[in-house]
Amino acid sequence: MSNLEKTALVVGAASGMGRIHARRLASRGMKVAIADRDEKGLAETNAGHPEMLRLPCDVTDPESVGRMVERALAELGSIDRLVHTAGIMPTNLIVDASPDEVKRVMRVNYEGAVNVVSAVLPSMRAASKGRIIVYGSVAGYALTPHLGAYCASKAATNAYVEILGEELKGTGVHVHLICPPMVNTPLIEQARGTSNPKSIQQATREGLLADPEKVVEAVDRAVEKGERVVFPLAAAKALHLARRYAPGLLWKIIRRSEEM
Repeated sequence: MSNLEKTALVVGAASGMGRIHARRLASRGMKVAIADRDEKGLAETNAGHPEMLRLPCDVTDPESVGRMVERALAELGSIDRLVHTAGIMPTNLIVDASPDEVKRVMRVNYEGAVNVVSAVLPSMRAASKGRIIVYGSVAGYALTPHLGAYCASKAATNAYVEILGEELKGTGVHVHLICPPMVNTPLIEQARGTSNPKSIQQATREGLLADPEKVVEAVDRAVEKGERVVFPLAAAKALHLARRYAPGLLWKIIRRSEEM
């Protein structure tokens, strides 16, 4: 973490990797605002760190996001680091999903990221400094049945954030796209509670879900090195390379896992 970074806003901080990021940043002495629509989860994240600023927010509502960012700026004085982890992962086959179901995932995962980044970016550009860390997913590259809506939303997020990083080169605002593999967070419970893909069942059964603490540790190291597109842990890198160089083979492996 740069010595120049004194404040942070973590969106999606009520659970999972957002909670881990928030607590790690607070433990390093940063002033941290945490935002999520899950107020109970925010209170749990806040436990042990009463200095955190809790900000209820619906990332799909630009006005809600705008009010949240205004309050964060007013209370913190600046937002030196934005960490955006908010997302949902209900699963279903595309042929069985309604258009509204698919579009809801896009609204939360992609439009939510756009809303938050767009609200925070003007203050960073005015100050000619800041760091934006957005969680996309390797699922935006390595496509999987039952995860059509999620993969589409993350593919859009990946593209948006990577291009934003190119556009902001040399401005003092640094952008990092994070593309983790399947991680053992509450998103997995959403998948289990919907179509419960066999690939996720197998990953759970065989202990293949990534440890969220290890993912965040890897992200922190990569960000410190200045990596702009981060594939934390070997599994994410392997999936990205397989999709790029052997997409047909990857589809065979994925189909086989769904048939088990």
